Amino acid sequence: MKRQKRMDKVVLTAAEAVADIPSGAIIAAGGFGICGIPTALIDALVERGITDLEMISNNCGIDGVGLGRLLDNKQIRRIVASYVGENKEFAHQYLSGELEVELTPQGTLAERLRAAGVGIPAFYTVTGMGTQVAMGGLPWLYDSDGSVTVESPAKLTAEFDGRTYLLERALPADFALVRAWKGDRHGNLVFRKAARNFNPVCAMAAKIAIAEVEHLVEPGELDPDSIHLPGVYIDRVVPLTAAQAVDKGIERLTTRPLQLTNAGEGLWH
Repeated sequence: MKRQKRMDKVVLTAAEAVADIPSGAIIAAGGFGICGIPTALIDALVERGITDLEMISNNCGIDGVGLGRLLDNKQIRRIVASYVGENKEFAHQYLSGELEVELTPQGTLAERLRAAGVGIPAFYTVTGMGTQVAMGGLPWLYDSDGSVTVESPAKLTAEFDGRTYLLERALPADFALVRAWKGDRHGNLVFRKAARNFNPVCAMAAKIAIAEVEHLVEPGELDPDSIHLPGVYIDRVVPLTAAQAVDKGIERLTTRPLQLTNAGEGLWH
Protein backbone atom coordinates (compact mmCIF):
# COMPACT_ATOMS: atom_id res chain seq x y z
CA MET A 1 0.00 0.00 0.00
CA LYS A 2 1.14 3.51 -0.73
CA ARG A 3 1.73 5.91 2.12
CA GLN A 4 -0.76 8.65 2.96
CA LYS A 5 -0.23 11.62 0.65
CA ARG A 6 -0.69 15.33 1.19
CA MET A 7 -3.25 16.90 -1.12
CA ASP A 8 -1.02 19.54 -2.71
CA LYS A 9 1.74 17.50 -4.37
CA VAL A 10 3.46 20.25 -6.33
CA VAL A 11 7.27 20.31 -6.19
CA LEU A 12 8.73 23.32 -7.97
CA THR A 13 11.78 21.73 -9.62
CA ALA A 14 12.72 18.37 -11.06
CA ALA A 15 15.93 18.42 -9.02
CA GLU A 16 13.95 18.67 -5.79
CA ALA A 17 11.53 15.95 -6.93
CA VAL A 18 14.28 13.35 -7.48
CA ALA A 19 16.54 14.41 -4.60
CA ASP A 20 15.77 11.32 -2.50
CA ILE A 21 16.20 8.70 -5.25
CA PRO A 22 19.23 6.66 -4.16
CA SER A 23 21.79 4.71 -6.14
CA GLY A 24 20.53 1.19 -6.77
CA ALA A 25 16.88 2.24 -7.03
CA ILE A 26 14.40 0.49 -9.32
CA ILE A 27 12.81 3.15 -11.53
CA ALA A 28 9.93 2.76 -13.99
CA ALA A 29 10.04 5.42 -16.71
CA GLY A 30 7.19 6.26 -19.06
CA GLY A 31 7.53 6.81 -22.78
CA PHE A 32 7.67 4.94 -26.06
CA GLY A 33 10.79 5.67 -28.05
CA ILE A 34 11.12 9.33 -27.12
CA CYS A 35 7.36 10.04 -27.19
CA GLY A 36 5.98 11.00 -23.77
CA ILE A 37 9.30 10.64 -21.95
CA PRO A 38 9.85 12.53 -18.66
CA THR A 39 12.74 14.61 -20.04
CA ALA A 40 13.15 17.05 -17.16
CA LEU A 41 13.13 14.33 -14.50
CA ILE A 42 15.63 12.21 -16.43
CA ASP A 43 17.90 15.24 -16.85
CA ALA A 44 17.70 15.81 -13.09
CA LEU A 45 18.81 12.20 -12.47
CA VAL A 46 21.74 12.73 -14.81
CA GLU A 47 22.75 15.81 -12.84
CA ARG A 48 22.51 13.89 -9.55
CA GLY A 49 24.93 11.28 -10.84
CA ILE A 50 23.44 8.35 -8.93
CA THR A 51 24.46 4.93 -10.27
CA ASP A 52 23.60 1.22 -10.23
CA LEU A 53 20.04 1.96 -11.35
CA GLU A 54 17.60 -0.68 -12.55
CA MET A 55 15.28 0.83 -15.14
CA ILE A 56 11.92 -0.48 -16.31
CA SER A 57 10.88 1.10 -19.58
CA ASN A 58 9.59 0.15 -23.00
CA ASN A 59 13.03 0.99 -24.37
CA CYS A 60 16.00 3.15 -23.40
CA GLY A 61 15.44 6.23 -25.51
CA ILE A 62 17.90 6.98 -28.29
CA ASP A 63 21.56 7.95 -28.21
CA GLY A 64 21.95 11.05 -26.07
CA VAL A 65 18.20 11.55 -25.53
CA GLY A 66 15.98 10.50 -22.64
CA LEU A 67 17.20 7.41 -20.83
CA GLY A 68 20.02 7.34 -23.37
CA ARG A 69 21.61 10.13 -21.34
CA LEU A 70 21.71 7.88 -18.27
CA LEU A 71 23.28 5.15 -20.40
CA ASP A 72 25.93 7.53 -21.71
CA ASN A 73 26.73 8.44 -18.10
CA LYS A 74 27.01 4.74 -17.10
CA GLN A 75 24.31 5.18 -14.44
CA ILE A 76 22.20 2.13 -15.40
CA ARG A 77 23.16 -1.37 -14.25
CA ARG A 78 20.09 -3.27 -15.49
CA ILE A 79 17.04 -2.60 -17.63
CA VAL A 80 13.78 -4.44 -18.27
CA ALA A 81 12.59 -3.39 -21.73
CA SER A 82 10.82 -4.54 -24.87
CA TYR A 83 13.44 -3.67 -27.44
CA VAL A 84 16.78 -2.00 -28.03
CA GLY A 85 15.37 0.36 -30.65
CA GLU A 86 17.49 3.09 -32.19
CA ASN A 87 20.02 3.23 -29.35
CA LYS A 88 23.50 2.14 -30.44
CA GLU A 89 24.94 2.73 -26.96
CA PHE A 90 22.27 0.43 -25.50
CA ALA A 91 23.32 -2.35 -27.90
CA HIS A 92 27.02 -1.71 -27.28
CA GLN A 93 26.79 -1.87 -23.48
CA TYR A 94 24.58 -4.98 -23.63
CA LEU A 95 26.82 -6.91 -26.00
CA SER A 96 30.03 -5.87 -24.22
CA GLY A 97 28.79 -7.06 -20.82
CA GLU A 98 28.36 -3.61 -19.24
CA LEU A 99 24.56 -3.74 -18.99
CA GLU A 100 22.13 -6.46 -17.92
CA VAL A 101 19.05 -6.54 -20.15
CA GLU A 102 15.81 -8.45 -19.61
CA LEU A 103 13.94 -8.23 -22.92
CA THR A 104 10.22 -8.76 -22.37
CA PRO A 105 7.31 -8.92 -24.86
CA GLN A 106 5.75 -5.47 -25.04
CA GLY A 107 2.23 -6.38 -23.96
CA THR A 108 3.62 -8.57 -21.18
CA LEU A 109 5.74 -5.65 -19.95
CA ALA A 110 2.69 -3.39 -19.79
CA GLU A 111 0.68 -6.01 -17.93
CA ARG A 112 3.50 -6.76 -15.48
CA LEU A 113 3.55 -3.06 -14.56
CA ARG A 114 -0.23 -2.85 -14.33
CA ALA A 115 -0.34 -5.97 -12.19
CA ALA A 116 2.08 -4.40 -9.73
CA GLY A 117 -0.17 -1.35 -9.55
CA VAL A 118 -3.33 -3.29 -8.69
CA GLY A 119 -1.77 -5.77 -6.27
CA ILE A 120 -1.59 -8.84 -8.52
CA PRO A 121 1.71 -10.68 -7.85
CA ALA A 122 1.67 -12.74 -11.06
CA PHE A 123 -0.54 -13.73 -13.99
CA TYR A 124 -0.73 -16.34 -16.73
CA THR A 125 -0.36 -15.49 -20.43
CA VAL A 126 0.11 -17.44 -23.65
CA THR A 127 2.58 -14.85 -24.98
CA GLY A 128 6.03 -16.44 -25.22
CA MET A 129 4.91 -20.06 -25.07
CA GLY A 130 7.11 -22.27 -27.24
CA THR A 131 10.00 -19.79 -27.13
CA GLN A 132 12.92 -19.03 -24.85
CA VAL A 133 10.67 -16.58 -23.02
CA ALA A 134 9.03 -19.66 -21.51
CA MET A 135 11.86 -22.18 -21.66
CA GLY A 136 14.60 -19.84 -20.41
CA GLY A 137 18.07 -19.30 -21.77
CA LEU A 138 17.70 -15.74 -23.06
CA PRO A 139 21.00 -13.90 -22.46
CA TRP A 140 20.52 -11.22 -19.80
CA LEU A 141 24.19 -10.42 -19.18
CA TYR A 142 27.26 -11.12 -21.28
CA ASP A 143 30.87 -11.27 -20.21
CA SER A 144 33.39 -9.05 -21.93
CA ASP A 145 34.48 -12.03 -24.06
CA GLY A 146 30.95 -12.57 -25.39
CA SER A 147 30.00 -15.52 -23.21
CA VAL A 148 26.68 -15.46 -21.35
CA THR A 149 27.02 -15.01 -17.58
CA VAL A 150 23.34 -14.54 -16.66
CA GLU A 151 20.43 -16.02 -18.59
CA SER A 152 16.68 -16.00 -18.12
CA PRO A 153 15.19 -18.81 -16.03
CA ALA A 154 12.48 -21.15 -17.24
CA LYS A 155 8.99 -19.96 -16.30
CA LEU A 156 6.30 -21.94 -14.53
CA THR A 157 3.47 -23.10 -16.79
CA ALA A 158 -0.06 -24.35 -16.26
CA GLU A 159 -2.85 -25.67 -18.45
CA PHE A 160 -6.26 -24.00 -18.69
CA ASP A 161 -9.02 -25.41 -20.90
CA GLY A 162 -6.55 -27.47 -22.87
CA ARG A 163 -4.07 -24.65 -23.53
CA THR A 164 -0.72 -24.08 -21.82
CA TYR A 165 0.14 -20.68 -20.36
CA LEU A 166 3.27 -19.31 -18.69
CA LEU A 167 3.43 -17.41 -15.43
CA GLU A 168 4.72 -13.83 -15.48
CA ARG A 169 5.64 -11.92 -12.31
CA ALA A 170 4.52 -8.36 -11.60
CA LEU A 171 7.10 -5.57 -11.91
CA PRO A 172 6.99 -3.28 -8.86
CA ALA A 173 9.29 -0.25 -8.79
CA ASP A 174 10.66 2.02 -6.09
CA PHE A 175 10.07 5.18 -8.12
CA ALA A 176 8.30 6.13 -11.34
CA LEU A 177 9.06 9.06 -13.64
CA VAL A 178 6.22 10.03 -15.99
CA ARG A 179 5.13 12.92 -18.17
CA ALA A 180 1.58 14.25 -18.62
CA TRP A 181 -0.02 16.94 -20.74
CA LYS A 182 -2.11 18.35 -17.89
CA GLY A 183 -2.14 17.75 -14.17
CA ASP A 184 -3.64 19.38 -11.11
CA ARG A 185 -2.15 19.91 -7.66
CA HIS A 186 -3.73 16.70 -6.41
CA GLY A 187 -1.90 14.63 -9.02
CA ASN A 188 -4.78 13.88 -11.36
CA LEU A 189 -3.30 13.52 -14.84
CA VAL A 190 -4.38 13.84 -18.46
CA PHE A 191 -2.13 12.51 -21.23
CA ARG A 192 -2.21 13.63 -24.85
CA LYS A 193 -2.83 11.00 -27.51
CA ALA A 194 0.08 8.58 -28.11
CA ALA A 195 2.12 10.21 -25.32
CA ARG A 196 -0.02 8.28 -22.83
CA ASN A 197 1.72 4.98 -23.80
CA PHE A 198 3.46 3.39 -20.77
CA ASN A 199 3.12 6.41 -18.46
CA PRO A 200 -0.01 5.33 -16.49
CA VAL A 201 1.16 1.78 -15.77
CA CYS A 202 4.64 2.98 -14.76
CA ALA A 203 3.09 5.35 -12.22
CA MET A 204 0.78 2.63 -10.92
CA ALA A 205 3.66 0.19 -10.34
CA ALA A 206 5.80 2.46 -8.15
CA LYS A 207 5.90 3.18 -4.44
CA ILE A 208 6.61 6.84 -5.24
CA ALA A 209 5.46 8.26 -8.57
CA ILE A 210 6.68 11.62 -9.86
CA ALA A 211 4.93 13.37 -12.74
CA GLU A 212 6.19 16.28 -14.78
CA VAL A 213 3.28 18.17 -16.34
CA GLU A 214 3.21 20.56 -19.26
CA HIS A 215 0.20 22.45 -17.92
CA LEU A 216 -0.49 22.70 -14.18
CA VAL A 217 -4.13 23.49 -13.33
CA GLU A 218 -6.01 23.94 -10.10
CA PRO A 219 -8.11 21.17 -8.53
CA GLY A 220 -11.56 21.08 -10.11
CA GLU A 221 -10.43 22.39 -13.49
CA LEU A 222 -10.08 18.93 -15.00
CA ASP A 223 -13.26 17.21 -16.13
CA PRO A 224 -13.45 14.07 -13.95
CA ASP A 225 -14.45 12.02 -17.01
CA SER A 226 -11.30 13.19 -18.84
CA ILE A 227 -8.78 12.15 -16.17
CA HIS A 228 -6.63 9.26 -17.38
CA LEU A 229 -4.81 8.57 -14.11
CA PRO A 230 -6.22 9.56 -10.71
CA GLY A 231 -4.05 11.36 -8.18
CA VAL A 232 -4.04 8.42 -5.76
CA TYR A 233 -1.17 7.01 -7.84
CA ILE A 234 0.90 10.21 -7.90
CA ASP A 235 3.11 11.53 -5.10
CA ARG A 236 4.82 14.56 -6.67
CA VAL A 237 3.88 16.94 -9.47
CA VAL A 238 6.55 19.04 -11.21
CA PRO A 239 5.26 21.92 -13.37
CA LEU A 240 7.42 22.34 -16.45
CA THR A 241 8.61 25.69 -17.75
CA ALA A 242 7.41 26.84 -21.16
CA ALA A 243 10.75 25.80 -22.67
CA GLN A 244 10.64 22.36 -21.03
CA ALA A 245 7.04 21.80 -22.13
CA VAL A 246 7.88 22.20 -25.82
CA ASP A 247 11.06 20.12 -25.60
CA LYS A 248 9.80 17.12 -27.57
CA GLY A 249 12.08 15.24 -29.91
CA ILE A 250 11.15 13.25 -32.99
CA GLU A 251 12.75 9.84 -33.21
CA ARG A 252 12.38 9.51 -36.97
CA LEU A 253 11.41 12.55 -39.00
CA THR A 254 9.73 11.51 -42.24
CA THR A 255 8.54 14.01 -44.83
CA ARG A 256 7.47 13.76 -48.44
CA PRO A 257 9.39 15.59 -51.17
CA LEU A 258 8.45 19.23 -51.70
CA GLN A 259 5.86 19.52 -54.49
CA LEU A 260 6.69 22.68 -56.43
CA THR A 261 3.65 22.73 -58.73
CA ASN A 262 0.15 21.36 -58.71
CA ALA A 263 -0.59 18.34 -60.88
CA GLY A 264 -0.90 19.41 -64.50
CA GLU A 265 0.74 22.80 -64.10
CA GLY A 266 3.67 23.52 -66.35
CA LEU A 267 2.50 21.17 -69.10
CA TRP A 268 1.84 24.10 -71.41
CA HIS A 269 5.24 25.77 -71.01
